[in-house]
Formats: sequence, structure tokens, C-alpha cells
Amino acid sequence: MSKNTTKPTPVKPKKPYPGFPLFPHATRRWAKKIRGRLHYFGPWADPDAALQKYLYQRDALHAGRTPRTSPKGLTVRELVNRFMTSKKVLLGNAEIVQRTFDDYYVVCRRVVGVFGPDRLVVDLAAEDFAQLRAAFAKTRGPVSLTNDITRARSVFKFGFDEGLIDRPIRYGQSFKRPSRRIIRQARNANGGRMFEPVEIRALLDKATPQMRTMILLAANCAFGNHDCGSVPISAVDLDRAWISFPRPKTATPRRAPLWPETAQALREWLAVNPKPLDDVAAKLVFRTAKGASWAKSKADNPVAKEFAKLQREAGTYRKGRGFYSIRHVFQTVGDDAGDPLAVRFIMGYTPAAADMSAIYRERISDTRLKAVTDHVRRWLFEDVDQNQTKE
Repeated sequence: MSKNTTKPTPVKPKKPYPGFPLFPHATRRWAKKIRGRLHYFGPWADPDAALQKYLYQRDALHAGRTPRTSPKGLTVRELVNRFMTSKKVLLGNAEIVQRTFDDYYVVCRRVVGVFGPDRLVVDLAAEDFAQLRAAFAKTRGPVSLTNDITRARSVFKFGFDEGLIDRPIRYGQSFKRPSRRIIRQARNANGGRMFEPVEIRALLDKATPQMRTMILLAANCAFGNHDCGSVPISAVDLDRAWISFPRPKTATPRRAPLWPETAQALREWLAVNPKPLDDVAAKLVFRTAKGASWAKSKADNPVAKEFAKLQREAGTYRKGRGFYSIRHVFQTVGDDAGDPLAVRFIMGYTPAAADMSAIYRERISDTRLKAVTDHVRRWLFEDVDQNQTKE
């Protein structure tokens, strides 16, 4: 004879007194419907605690706001959740890019990991932030450490600005960004990030058609990893040999003339671009073999990985010098053209707040932009052009 395995329906308790504002829900919790949504405040066994939680959160819930989770104060978990929610809104409104959101997410995870999710923010002291800095420094160089500290500070500033805590956080003397001297020392130790013409040409010779096109865009137009991963087909005008693509990180306008080599590489690549995986990838110049985007995310940097493989094949690999270093090349060589404003425009730099001339300057002539890119092209291909002329 089989046993009946059906669980008995729980007997709901009576309200502690007639005016008790909560009702016993079938999930064995005290609950209340507010603004059309059920909210739960604690187990049947402890109606007093459930009532206290309701009274603490009541005003916020009836006003449609997200309440604090603890009457004792703001926890680290609650702070980072609020912070990331605000960034998600900005991401949805296209006010920040996915890469910026991902960078904040990674830092928030580290903050929670070091401090603990239930730690009260007001209890954090200078020694806690010294511990956080040490955790960052274990895996980050001086430049990345600077960025992580800046992002972490923005999380706690958000808490004060939003009224979640009633005073600014005191970080202590240890939670400082690395000095410029330390950053310069690290860069010197890495041997600089400059590529010479013979190295770039070796990379172009060994590269796949897609990576070759990316390298040419980097050298010609100062494109970085994320630029190549997110540049849309609509940005490319092959008939006129120009590309117009605001920098994704800052939305700063920029455009550049395409070298003949770059335009030809783009034309050939677009003819064989893999079938897109989705509508987003369908708009992109560069798609992976599976039809996905090459854009950098918090979990992956596909352009950097493929370029590192290529460097080893071409014999140009050096630690600390990757695809993004080609932007350093464009800046360094482009400066010799004698038109820093044109170089800045192609690089997509955001004007400084004090630079009023940048606010009033509506454009830089195509002639000036082409003079800069032509100068960089001569630097890169001059030996090749001379040999071809002799032949």
C-alpha cells in the first residue's frame, strides 16, 4: 500500500491582534500588498520582527521607492546594488557604454568580496580601505590600480550623494592612487609601447584578413580594441575613403581619411564578413567566425587575445605591448606632423573643461586630417614605397 506523500496544507496563524497590518501568506511569511505588489516581511513564527520590518520600510514602499533592507544601516551589498542599478539605467539610456558598466561591475564585486556583503558602510574605517587597495594591487598594475580606486571611490560617493549615508566616507591615507612617478616607473620597466615600422609590417604580413584590417585601422585611424569591436558598417564610406565613428567610450566625434591599403582591406573583408549571429552583429564591420561581435566585455577581450597570438607568430611579442599600443604609435608619429589639434581629433580625445576653444571649434578641415594620416603612412610604408618605385 503506497504512502500519501502530499504535504499537508499549513494552518495559517491568526493575526496577533485585529489591527495587525500584515496577513499570513501561504509561503509561511507575513505579507502585505502595496501598490499592487506583494511584499514579505518575515516568518509566521516571529510576527513582532515582521511588524518592525514593515514599519521601517512602510513609507518607502507606499511611495514606490526601494526601501533599505536593514534598520541598522546601509550594507555594502545594498550600496553596490543601488549603485549598479543606477549605472544600468544609464546604460539603457546609452549614457554610458557596456565597457564602462562592466568595469564598474568588476570593481563592485571586489568591494563586496573584501568587505563582505552584510558589512555596514558606516562601520568601514581606514584600515578596511587599506585592505581593499592591497587586494586590488595583487592583480593590477599602477594604471589599472588607479582606475579601480577611482571607481571604488565613486561607489561610496554615490551613497553620500543619494542620501544613503549621512556623511562622506573617510578613506584614510592608504587608499590613494599611485603617484605619477610610480606609473612612469612601471611604464619604463615595460620598455615602452612603441612599435616600429618593420614590426607592424611583420604583423600585417602574418595576420588573417580580419586582423590585418583591424591593425590598419589602428595605425591609420588610432582605433583601439573596443573601437574595432563596435565600429558599424554605416561609419565607413569606401567611395570617399573616410571613416566617421565617435569614440564609444566618450561619444567624442572623430573622423579620418582611409589609406588606400586600409580602404582595400575593408572592401575585401566586408565581402566575406561571416553571417551575423543577431541584429546587433549584423551592423558591425567585424564579426567572429560564429557571427558574433568582437567587442570587449568584462569577461573577454577577443581582439587582445588574437593580437597576442599574432605577435608570437610574428616574433614581435613583448609583455605590456598589445593591440591598444598602436594608438600610442599614432599619437607619437602623428605629433611629428606638426598639427596637434588634428591628431587630437582623430584620436577622439575629450576636450578639457577649461579648453573653451574646443567648445567653439566646429570642425577641423579634411586637408589637415589627411596631412596627419599621410605622415603616419609615410613613416610606416616609406621603405616599401621606395622599393616598389625602384622595381
